Amino acid sequence: MDEIEKRLRELSDNCVKAYLDWQGKKRDPATREALQDAIHEMRKVSARLEIEIAVSERDEMAARPIPIPPHRATRKGGAQDDEDDNAGNFAGNEEGQGGGEPRQGVPRQVLRRRSQHHGGGGRGGQGRGGEE
Repeated sequence: MDEIEKRLRELSDNCVKAYLDWQGKKRDPATREALQDAIHEMRKVSARLEIEIAVSERDEMAARPIPIPPHRATRKGGAQDDEDDNAGNFAGNEEGQGGGEPRQGVPRQVLRRRSQHHGGGGRGGQGRGGEE
């Protein structure tokens, strides 16, 4: 039995035992703390297991080379692909909101921050018009 399996079995038994103890005495801080500790230990062993899975997948992926995609010029359609490259830079419908039929050739509206100074010269304690 490897280390992770041993820890997993042991900690799961401890966690179930702590849960059953806590279920009988929900207001007892000692049983609640024991259950929280058992859950924490289960999280640690499950994180270790996830790391082992990721390492295994990484090793498996290293054995298979990633295919290199073809260059855009060699793809089917060739130069026609360039027409849709900037489709996201145009407004959606007539109100400038997303959705609907896209308007071709219309730049997307750029929103800017309002000025921090509302005519009062930025002096603190004054209203919008600079009145006191």
